[in-house]
Amino acid sequence: MLLIIQHGDLLAQKVDSRHALSTEEFIRARGNLDNVLYRMQAKHRARVAFLGGSITNMPGWRDQVMKHLQESFPKTKFEFINAGIPSLGSVPHAFRLSRDVLSKGRIDLLFIESAVNDRVNATPEIQQRRALEGIIRHAYASNPYLNIVIMAFADEAKVNDYNNGVVPAEIKLEDEISQYYHLSFINLAEEVTRRISNKEFSWQDDFKSLHPSPFGMRIYFNSITTLLQKEFAGRHPSRLIKNALPPAMQKLNYAHANYADINGAKHKKGFVLDPLWQPRDSAKTRRGFVNRPMLVGEEPGASFDLEFKGVSAGIAVVSGPDAAKISYSLDGNNEVQLDTYNRYSKSLHLPQYFLLAEDLPYKKHSLHIKILQERNNESRGTALRVVYFLVNK
Repeated sequence: MLLIIQHGDLLAQKVDSRHALSTEEFIRARGNLDNVLYRMQAKHRARVAFLGGSITNMPGWRDQVMKHLQESFPKTKFEFINAGIPSLGSVPHAFRLSRDVLSKGRIDLLFIESAVNDRVNATPEIQQRRALEGIIRHAYASNPYLNIVIMAFADEAKVNDYNNGVVPAEIKLEDEISQYYHLSFINLAEEVTRRISNKEFSWQDDFKSLHPSPFGMRIYFNSITTLLQKEFAGRHPSRLIKNALPPAMQKLNYAHANYADINGAKHKKGFVLDPLWQPRDSAKTRRGFVNRPMLVGEEPGASFDLEFKGVSAGIAVVSGPDAAKISYSLDGNNEVQLDTYNRYSKSLHLPQYFLLAEDLPYKKHSLHIKILQERNNESRGTALRVVYFLVNK
């Protein structure tokens, strides 16, 4: 039975509970959460991290899950890590995992969501696979006793897919990987779609947006805590059990993905290091991508080299109203052009992660990056602002 706790008068429709769908239909409880339960019951200490985009970062399900855990285990001292950054999906998560999550100390429970931004950002499927598997393997390397929960949130595109009889590609991929690694998976995109079809609520009036209303956040919270209650009920593990790590599904996954210092740029021509970049226009910014060092070039012909040793590499940039077109070449080979202006750039300095070289032999390489004269018709300039270099070793 769906247990909805009303938030003010937001519940536009009430459905007889006998006709409501079961929350457990949308939960794949694989493996268990015994290790974090042991930490909470026996050690009374636990560190819980939330890795995701804006739906994780904004007030809503995350705060409610934190409160639920604190109330359920009042003797436990919790540390909660909000690693949600708007606009970022699986590839950014893989490269920032070490800095934004693992550097905080031993993680006992990790919630991951990326399906919405992976669709919005049109992330190639192979990169999604390598990123999600890389996150799992990197996290297990940090703490082999870690428990992980993967969640797929809803957006209108996924609702349309399900209504047309198609399982969204991001959902299929996450379900497959979580099954392979025996991780719990919560398919909230399917749940929202089917509950709407079951006339329990509507998207327009109740759920409202891919950034859910308080009512929608309560749906997410209910499903997540249903999994937690199911996994914790009546269990008293006596010790930690090390996770078995199967062979990698993708040999070139991003398990060794990390940031590289922009101070390492070589042969800079027209690029300077701005120690505390801030926009000179009215466009909005994202937390963590403003008031920080950036490698900045604003004129056509400006260039630099990134020298690295690894199997893939790229750049993390902020693409605002004046975002440039660039060219890049690997190890002196043919140039490739890339437009860094995004449909959101007009009003936002949007963080974007571009993998410029992949499937490389593990040796030293050099990327040459240059700002082009030509620019997007919507762009007001030719600026490239690099926040991080991306290297997967």
